[in-house]
Amino acid sequence: MSNKEEGYFIDTDGLDTDREQEIGQHIGYRYDVNLVPDLKYITPFLQKYIDIMGWKDLNWLEDIHMGYEEDHAAVFDRNINGWVTVPDNIKLPDNQQERDMIARELLVKFQMSEQHPMVDLNDAYRKF
Repeated sequence: MSNKEEGYFIDTDGLDTDREQEIGQHIGYRYDVNLVPDLKYITPFLQKYIDIMGWKDLNWLEDIHMGYEEDHAAVFDRNINGWVTVPDNIKLPDNQQERDMIARELLVKFQMSEQHPMVDLNDAYRKF
């Protein structure tokens, strides 16, 4: 990044688009192409999922990435505000794009499973 580019972000708010100004932060993948999911790594499950949902892309799943919780690979579930660790029997690839696709698939599968804490809340508080 040049000094001129650095100055833009230091001397101004650096928010280019209307959406960035509205939310008050940068949209990261506009600046780092590594944050844009490479669909050549999409898993068959995720492809079927986005087809069924009628999406043209990963939609909200673009924001899901493989992380770590206490030295274990994990994916963050915003619905429960906690980390879901990746089972030890799943061998993770070295490529971050592939890891992120696996994280997305695991998150969707966990959120759809009977083990997800939202199932208990649904049973307890469903109104109809």
